Amino acid sequence: MTWRQFLFVLPLLLLVSVFSLYPIITSGVYSFFDYQTNDQTRNAMYTGGHLNAPLFHEDGKYLNFYLKKDLQLVDEPGQATIAALQADIEAAIEPYAQKKEPITLPQPEEERILAVIGEIRQRIRSLEEAYPGTELNISENADTLLKEMETCIVGSNFIGLKGYQRLVGDTRFFAALRNTLVFTVISVFFELIIGMGLALVMNRSIRGIGIVRTVSLIPWAIPTAVSALIWTYLYDGTSGIVARVFTQLGLIASPELLLTSAGGTMAAAIIADVWKTTPYMALLLLAGLQVIDRGLYESASVDGAGPMRTFTQITLPLLKPSLLVALLFRTLDAFRVYDLIAVLTKGTPETLSIYAYKVMIGQGNYGYGAVIVLAMFLCVGLIALLYVKVLGAELMND
Repeated sequence: MTWRQFLFVLPLLLLVSVFSLYPIITSGVYSFFDYQTNDQTRNAMYTGGHLNAPLFHEDGKYLNFYLKKDLQLVDEPGQATIAALQADIEAAIEPYAQKKEPITLPQPEEERILAVIGEIRQRIRSLEEAYPGTELNISENADTLLKEMETCIVGSNFIGLKGYQRLVGDTRFFAALRNTLVFTVISVFFELIIGMGLALVMNRSIRGIGIVRTVSLIPWAIPTAVSALIWTYLYDGTSGIVARVFTQLGLIASPELLLTSAGGTMAAAIIADVWKTTPYMALLLLAGLQVIDRGLYESASVDGAGPMRTFTQITLPLLKPSLLVALLFRTLDAFRVYDLIAVLTKGTPETLSIYAYKVMIGQGNYGYGAVIVLAMFLCVGLIALLYVKVLGAELMND
């Protein structure tokens, strides 16, 4: 490849790097840290000691604020004691007055700050003992503020492979994986069967076939969130026609169970997904059917081959490349299902995408959430490898 040829490929490489490689690498880095945005001691990735300088300085200011209010409650010796304590607190927090973010904290400095906090706590206790009958303002707030000042010292949250060790024993993860596999296998199976039949119909040269193709693609054109809302009304336990029909057929005991029981929610999600994405499967298969030479079917007909033999001996072998693409795309799409279940059943059954969202966004645990995401990435890679191995690696080269 010449430099000029490489420059034509460069924009694609940049897009892949920004939108594919960078998120994967970032998730990999997150997975090695106990990174939690709702915990001030873990809301960044620390490989060594750090000090939350802005909060440390703010807490010191509050201590001096309450001490200032106590000046009028004590006698002259007490005022001198408070003034000296205020001066020492101000000297301890002054170096961090202009800091707007956590700073690196060497071990000796960490020990010195902890010693200063301990000394301040002891001097406040001595002040309280000197004025036992006085309700000092500092008495009500010192303990909380000093504990918070201690938590401003943040240690390393690098955990290495512990997140992956936790994943191995996470029963909730494997339950979500099982739900995801059940949803993926069943939905893709029915989409393939129905989509194949629909593609065979749309491939025929009959009057009105254009209208049939257009109408059949309508479910795929509807946004997933909108289609999920439509099916929510159909599944409604009080007025949903689908729930009522299923009850009359004896498939469920009562209409309410369709969106409230584990089996009901899984079936509801699969039916909605099959309805929406079967046209997409049919469209991919139709593209493969239309490139098959019609002369092959005419020759098979002359030789006396029936429809079933023609389908198994001609259509399926020549449809293999399109079948690989359709199955691969749909399986990976179904495996990462989120929006359909989130809107339709409010997150049940819990799939891997739902679980990852709850951990990362709901709990703010980006470290362990990244571990779950990378596990999903590994599963996606295994699925793609399985399809290529089963359906033929030469198809990918072609």
